[in-house]
Amino acid sequence: MSLGSHITELRKKHQVLSDQVERAARSPGVDDLAIADLKKQKLRIKEEIARLEQA
Repeated sequence: MSLGSHITELRKKHQVLSDQVERAARSPGVDDLAIADLKKQKLRIKEEIARLEQA
């Protein structure tokens, strides 16, 4: 997989997580820890994208 396509896949995953966080935040039954976990995953992907773009 090329670097460009890897970054594209990471961006897609980041967007999916963003959508999940948004839906979870609007749902009253979703645990705050679950939302925090999604946000951590999202941040890890964002950091990975930034690291790869600087390479």
